[in-house]
Amino acid sequence: MTTRRTFITLLGGAAAWPLALHAQQGAMPVVGFVSNNAPDTTPPSLKAFRDGLAANGFVDGRNVTIEYRFAAGRLELLLSMVMELVRRQVSILCTSGGDVPGLIAKGATSTIPIVFLTAADPIRSGLVISLNRPDRNATGATLLGGALGAKRLEFLRELMPKAGTVGILANANNPNSEPETADVQAAARSVGNQIHILQAGNAQEIENAFEKLAQIKADGMLVNPDPRFMIQREQIVALANRLGKPVIYYSREYPEVGGLMSYGASFAGLYRQGGEYVARILHGAKPADLPVVQPTKFDLVINQKAALALGLSMPPSLLARADEVIE
Repeated sequence: MTTRRTFITLLGGAAAWPLALHAQQGAMPVVGFVSNNAPDTTPPSLKAFRDGLAANGFVDGRNVTIEYRFAAGRLELLLSMVMELVRRQVSILCTSGGDVPGLIAKGATSTIPIVFLTAADPIRSGLVISLNRPDRNATGATLLGGALGAKRLEFLRELMPKAGTVGILANANNPNSEPETADVQAAARSVGNQIHILQAGNAQEIENAFEKLAQIKADGMLVNPDPRFMIQREQIVALANRLGKPVIYYSREYPEVGGLMSYGASFAGLYRQGGEYVARILHGAKPADLPVVQPTKFDLVINQKAALALGLSMPPSLLARADEVIE
């Protein structure tokens, strides 16, 4: 069964799931936080979420309760996690780790407010019909991570002007993978690069993808935004460095564990915004009145130590544009 069919099945199941409509909500509001990430994937992001809540008057355990659910990249677990919280009639659902958790939440309830946190384009994925005027009960924030693929290719070409073949590590289980990859392919055609898509959805497939990268003698690789890749980022960085290939990532979490460089918006900023929106809704705001927040700053992070280990000399132009250089 394809991923898209599996996803449609999940949404269909959500519509049929019996709800406990008469469940009693306690006096303290409960925020259901459902993520496709693992709990230890990005601890600073979860702290940023709580900081966003606290800055707007809500402290976990004092005047709000946060119920966390983590699927750790297993999409089949998301439906049951969301439905458990819907049956409890939580005050708000906050979803993260791609747009699939948010889409499942939208399929499960039209009454509970939803705050989604995603790296994808929420219009293209169907989370909202408009960024400025979100529909019904869902709003949130996006990093627009996939839309930056062409820019990452530009940075890779600046590092390696003679690069001809470039790999893309993509996860076919991610509904955003195809359009994000298509954007990079279009950019590559305009500059004469040949793109090879390397599909991977688990640790073994990631190993296989890097073996293929070596076989096709690619000059470098881009990594698509994906919760599974974030969970496996240390494995991905180790394989890239062992192979001696320059790889550009979508998040600073990769250079922080030894990856070469990344370009994208801050996940911590995304989660803090999520906390702020949850707090505003708890204070009485309606999701439809809260525009989807887009990033205004994108950081280029370079790990100079990784570059030296790969035998690469970073162009001064790249170093000058870097927002952070890890020595």
